[in-house]
Amino acid sequence: MPALFSDRRDAGRKLAASLIHFAGRPNLIVLGLPRGGVPVADEVAKALHAPMDVFVVRKLGVPGHEELAMGAVASGGVRVVSPETVTALGITQHTIDAVTEVETRELARRETAYRRDRPFPDLRAATVILVDDGVATGSTMLAGLKALREHQPAMLVAAAPVMSRSAETALERVADACVTVATPEPFLAVGAWYRDFGQTSDAEVLALLDEALERKGAADAAHA
Repeated sequence: MPALFSDRRDAGRKLAASLIHFAGRPNLIVLGLPRGGVPVADEVAKALHAPMDVFVVRKLGVPGHEELAMGAVASGGVRVVSPETVTALGITQHTIDAVTEVETRELARRETAYRRDRPFPDLRAATVILVDDGVATGSTMLAGLKALREHQPAMLVAAAPVMSRSAETALERVADACVTVATPEPFLAVGAWYRDFGQTSDAEVLALLDEALERKGAADAAHA
């Protein structure tokens, strides 16, 4: 099938066009799910003239088939498990707990690496747009949304360039709004809709966060 996006930057610009009505809202912030969601979020943030940061969520992959999500964990100790996947594959609670332990350690490592000495942004009464590069099962995004609810935002938006229809339906039940460019069927996999879906590195995430911080500093100085 033909690719919908040349790369994550292209996908971010196309997604931003569908989110442009959020531009100008007070306390607007764009959060990218690392690693692949960060380049997409960066393009959205630039188009909406909003600050950009990361929110770390880790997929719980099925052992032996790690690309298939059986759930996810997010900052704040939130865990979401897909009962359909667990039941269909006969996954035990011991397996879920073992994978959770591994991914929780990686989540903590990434939070330390990405945030460094920067505090987590205050999201109370904010309009928060949570961005990923694509949503297949929805587990990762759902975990992120449920964890972000604890921060009491005024509005929580789930956004990705491409989603499966089942994931879109699930996200609409949890988010205040769900925005995507395309919901192709059959969905196949997120990477199927990109011409270039190379892995995003930690170094790229850090560089984008530094650039976003510089943009915010310049914007704050201009309004001082």
